[in-house]
Amino acid sequence: MAMTTELAGGALYRLMTWLSPAYPVGAFSYSHGLEYAIEAGLIRDRDSTRDWLHDVLRFGGGSNDGVFLVSAHRAAAQGDRAGLREVAELAAAFAPSAELALETGAQGAAFIRVTRDAWACDALDWLIEDWRGPYAYPVAVGAAAAGHGIARDRALLGYLLGFAANLVSAAVRLVPLGQSDGQRVTAALEPTILQTVARLGDATLGDAGAATVLNDICSMLHETQYTRLFRS
Repeated sequence: MAMTTELAGGALYRLMTWLSPAYPVGAFSYSHGLEYAIEAGLIRDRDSTRDWLHDVLRFGGGSNDGVFLVSAHRAAAQGDRAGLREVAELAAAFAPSAELALETGAQGAAFIRVTRDAWACDALDWLIEDWRGPYAYPVAVGAAAAGHGIARDRALLGYLLGFAANLVSAAVRLVPLGQSDGQRVTAALEPTILQTVARLGDATLGDAGAATVLNDICSMLHETQYTRLFRS
C-alpha cells in the first residue's frame, strides 16, 4: 500500500513525536486535579476513573483544550497573527486554578522551546513574537501542527489521546490500578475522544466553557494537600 502524502511528508511522524510521553514537556508531573480526587475517595477504581476522565474530556479541561487547539490551528494556518494572539490570550486566562495554569503554561513553554529548536516553523515564531506568555499547551501544539501542515483533526485526536493517557497513567499509580485496568480505561475512552474530535472540528472561541466544577475544586484543594506526588 502506498503511503499517504501526509505520512510520506513526515507530518504524522512529527505529531507522534511531539505527543509521545518521551517528549520533554514534563507531562508526567501533572495530574489535573486527579491526585486530590483520589485522596478524597471520589476516584477509587477502574469505573470511577473512567467516568471522571470521560467528564473531563467531554465537559471540562479536555474539551476546552480542544477548542483552543482548533482555534490556534485555524489562525496559524490562515496566517492570522492577530487571531493567534487572541487565542493565546484567552487560553492563558481560562485556567480555573493556579495549579492548572501552571500545568498548561509550563508544558506550553517547554513544548515551544523544544519544538522551535528541533522542528522550527513560522507559526511558533509568530506566537512568541506577538504574545509574551504564558503559553497554553494546546495553543502551542495547534500552532505547531498548522505550521507543519498537520491536519487539524489529527492534531486534535493526538492531543486528546495524550491528555487522557497521561491522566490514566497518573491513576494507575495513585488509585492504584493495574496496567491492564489502565488500558481498559483508555480503551473505554475511545468513543469519548472520537466524539469530542468530531464535535470540536469547527469550534470557535465562543465554544469554550466547562461544567466540571468538582474537578476544578479538586485542583484548588490540591494546592494544600499534605502529601503529593504531582504538581497539579
